[in-house]
This record gives sequence, structure tokens and C-alpha cells, in this order.
Amino acid sequence: MTGRARSTTARVIPLAVGAVLFLASCASGDNAPQDSLQPESPQARTIYNLIMPVFAVAGIVFFLVLFGAIYVGWRFRAKDDEDFAEFPEQVHGNFKLEIGWTILPALVLGVVGIFTVITIFDLAKKPADDAITVEVIGQQWWWEYRYDIDNDGVADEIITANDMVVPTGRDIALKIQSRDVIHSWWAPRLHGKKDAVPGRIHPLTIHTDETGEYIGQCTEFCGLSHAEMRIKVVSVTPEEFDAWVEAQMAPVVNPQDEAAIQGWSTFASTCTSCHHVRGMTDPASVDGDASPSTATAEFDYPDLINQVAGAAPDLTHFMSRSTFAGAMFDLRKDTDECNALGHTWASTEEGIEKCLNRTDLEAWLRNAPEMKAMYAGESMTPESRGMPNFNLSEDQIDQLVAYLITLK
Repeated sequence: MTGRARSTTARVIPLAVGAVLFLASCASGDNAPQDSLQPESPQARTIYNLIMPVFAVAGIVFFLVLFGAIYVGWRFRAKDDEDFAEFPEQVHGNFKLEIGWTILPALVLGVVGIFTVITIFDLAKKPADDAITVEVIGQQWWWEYRYDIDNDGVADEIITANDMVVPTGRDIALKIQSRDVIHSWWAPRLHGKKDAVPGRIHPLTIHTDETGEYIGQCTEFCGLSHAEMRIKVVSVTPEEFDAWVEAQMAPVVNPQDEAAIQGWSTFASTCTSCHHVRGMTDPASVDGDASPSTATAEFDYPDLINQVAGAAPDLTHFMSRSTFAGAMFDLRKDTDECNALGHTWASTEEGIEKCLNRTDLEAWLRNAPEMKAMYAGESMTPESRGMPNFNLSEDQIDQLVAYLITLK
């Protein structure tokens, strides 16, 4: 090795080591909501207890190999240019060494394999008898959650999107599936990932110990907005969950404010080809000069044919959520004051006034494809994947927001 080469190597190695140490010092879990190394459920801790010893063994092997390579490179380096002409002594046929480096890795992998199988069976245990069943349905690019509250095998009591609300201290039996392409549901602090495959149902059990919001996202590439297909699990106390269930199953109320009534009419004529509000009445069903707010005839929704997935987010009790558009945007402003209000942030006029993210909501209604990458097309067709630009006027946007605010 020449003097110049040795000088370059001497400079590069300390820089590389320094860069690694600097990056390691920057790692922090304070702003890493999708950190699987901070488990917050029994299932996530089971996975953590497996991977940490495996990482430790892998780390030991890595450094042994690394320092062995560095030692050999340094110990047998060429002292000067003449050394390059000498052929080093060859070592061949060391039986003990060859047996050793074959058996030792096999033993390590065997031990890891045994504990991995034990962990897999542990995670595959059936949920408790009092578990709440939730159907998790993926489609480009959002998640739908359907709750089987009465345990009759049909998850139709509550249909919501983006935010999955669960109680602490109780198993949640997820049935994960897809309406279009393969997706994958993953909330790292609660469990490992589970694929959502068309035509199949994959079970997964989650269990939260503490209240809070657990973030995740789709982990199987599924098209243009795969990275924006996000997940939020909202864990609340059992009492708060019971109150949430009662509110979700309550019928929607006809709007009374004039702007909201106009927005309701726009929603009925423009949005109902895809979106549903369960129990919504038809504002056009009243006779004469009667106010649409007096309507009692249930709205007759057309068949949803203008989406590849055959579904769009159900907007019943829309304001009980904290996100929209596949959880890409905050419906509730992301401030300490608003986050402290939790899932009931929109239960009061003051909460709506302070915390509604009106800017992003209006921008979405104004031109959704500009806000999120989608294959919506110029107009709705059976090949559409997402919401197109409906070219709404500013008055219509204000009126639609006024109507959506009533969906508490």
C-alpha cells in the first residue's frame, strides 16, 4: 500500500465511524410514532422480546466479522510497494475450523428458529371471548372499520373510516381484508403487520393497555398514494368507548341552519353517488314551501359503481373523527390544546371553532386530486380511484362544510 493510499484510508475510517456515531446519537423515539421498538401492547412486547435478543446476536456476529476483517486487512497489509510482488502463504484444509464455522451458525439459527416458532404460536392465540370484532377493509387509499357490536357475526352496527376507536384492557379481533389490491395493516406499537388480500380474511388481535393514539400505515405498495394510506388507532377508556358507541349508533339529525341545509342539498345531489350518511333523509322529498329540515323520507342511494373498490368513506358522524382523506390530513388541528380534547373534540361549538382544520377541509373539497395523488379522472367512472375535482363554487364549499359540521 502506498503512502498516499494509507493516508486516504486513515482519513476516511475516522470520518465513517464519526458519521455512524452521529447518526446513532440523532435517533430518538420522542418523534417516532411508528417505532416498533417502543411496544405498547402485549402482542408488540412479545415481538420485541424476540427481536431484541436476535438483534443482539446479530450485532455480536457483525462486529466479530467487521473487526476480524479489519484485523486481517491491517495485520497482513503490504508494507511497501515491493510487498505487492510477494504471494502470501496459503492455508488450506483446516478441518476443525471448517466444522466450527458450520456448526456454530447452525446452532445459533436453530435456537432463533425455536423461539421464533414459539412466538408465532403465541401471537396466533384466539382472542378472549369478550373481544370486539372489527372488520378492517383496505382500498385505495384509505381504511374502513366495521364493528360487530352485538356479536351476531355481521359487522354493520358502526361503519367508520380512518380512525379506529377501541377500549383499553380488551382484545380487539380484527378481520383484515381488501376490496381492490393487496394492502397491509400495521400499527407498529400494537402488533406486526398483516396483509389485506382481496377474497381472503386475515385475523389479527390487538390489545391496548393505555389510552392514546397509535399511528401506522399501509406497508404493502398499493399504488399512487400508498405512502398516504395511514392508520390511527384511538384507545379510550371502556366508559368512553361505550359513550362513543352510543353516539355512533344514534341517528343523524337534519340540519337546521340555512347554510347547512344548502350544503345538505349539494351533498345529496353531488356526493351520494359514492358517500353515504346512514339514516340521512332526502332534502328534496318535502312538499311545497316546507323546509328541507322537516324531511322524513329516507334518502334512496344509487348503487355505487363509480369506484374500482366499490366503496367510499361512510361519512356518518364524520366530525367524531380526527382525520380525513385516508388519515392524510388532520380534521382536528394538531395542537396540544386540540389533541387534549381527544375524540370528542367536536362535541361543542367551542371545540369546532378552535380545532376544526377548515383550511385543509375546504382545500380538499375545492380540488381533491391536487391535495392527494389519485387516479380519479376528469369525472367519476367505474375506473375511478379517488375523488375528482367537482368544480364546486366557494359558496358550495362553505355550505358543504357547514353541513359536515352537523355530522357529529
